Amino acid sequence: MRLSKILFVGCLSLISLPSLAETVNNLYQVREPVTAQSPDERTRATQAALETLVLRLTGDAKAPQGPALAELRKNPQQIINQTGYEAGATQMLLVDFDPVSTDRALRQAGLSLWGSNRPSILGWWLMDATDGSNLIGDGQSAAEPLRRAAQHRGLPLRLPLADLSEQGVGTAKNLESTDPAPLKEASERYGADALLAVHGHEENGQWQAQWRLWLGDQREQGTATGASQEALADAVMLAVSQRLAPRYVAKPGASTALTLDVQGMTFERYAQLNRLLEPFGGRLQTVDGSRVGYEVTGSVDQLRSQLSLAKLQEVPAGEIAAAAAPGAPVDAGAGVPAPASAPVAAAATQLHFRW
Repeated sequence: MRLSKILFVGCLSLISLPSLAETVNNLYQVREPVTAQSPDERTRATQAALETLVLRLTGDAKAPQGPALAELRKNPQQIINQTGYEAGATQMLLVDFDPVSTDRALRQAGLSLWGSNRPSILGWWLMDATDGSNLIGDGQSAAEPLRRAAQHRGLPLRLPLADLSEQGVGTAKNLESTDPAPLKEASERYGADALLAVHGHEENGQWQAQWRLWLGDQREQGTATGASQEALADAVMLAVSQRLAPRYVAKPGASTALTLDVQGMTFERYAQLNRLLEPFGGRLQTVDGSRVGYEVTGSVDQLRSQLSLAKLQEVPAGEIAAAAAPGAPVDAGAGVPAPASAPVAAAATQLHFRW
């Protein structure tokens, strides 16, 4: 099939993509609370919105106040499309940043960015109060502050239904345990990439929480505090974002040229893969039946983490060597010949994956 036809149909298939990880909507739109509609308060909130956005896109706590962004902090309007106020229980300044000019400014400052495709997180969130403990479920009013905090920090958060069976799973004992087995089993029906367990309580007028995060075989944990439940939720989401980002954002100077071979392609998967490879500057090089080859720039570990979001599996080195051996059989499952042996010098930067 001609490459142009694959590109055309692949673009059309973006319209109805199945879920891979989750695309964060409104990533460049930030809400910050204001106390009044005054020029000084608007300036303060705009600066806070810029800091929030830089944290969302880099996961680097030092980046917003770094010297490389000094000029941007002086004039954030250069990357802002529009601002406006939103009424509510707390008045907000809504700042719409321009994605193209924002990305360009941050990259010119030497910062690497985290794309909009991010691991979906299922949050088991237990809050202790004077009237008892509550496992926060998807349909509860208490879920809204959690969703707002996740959106503020650029994370796709899901919540369980918290029905009777899940109430028995989302206990303090299970949420504070280092063994995630009970929570993972109950989480399977939600199909999330990561599992977050949070147990919070109030003490001396301050809200505190222990949190644990599991993504694949890797675990993170920490504590957070806040003056209110809303502030606590934001602190937890910020901490989680900063732990996740290094897995997907290559540090400046740590990137290298890589070649990527992917087997088992379809039109829908082609569109998914292009979205996943956006942060790595993916450039399509070859198409051979259901196999494609890309050139990308990034860190091997970050690329592996990104591809795992689409459930891609790395081909074992032994299979690659066997396929490259003289007289190796045709891959009957894919219907295309096995790839030729890669040059020795490029072997260290060539990755092979399949669906």
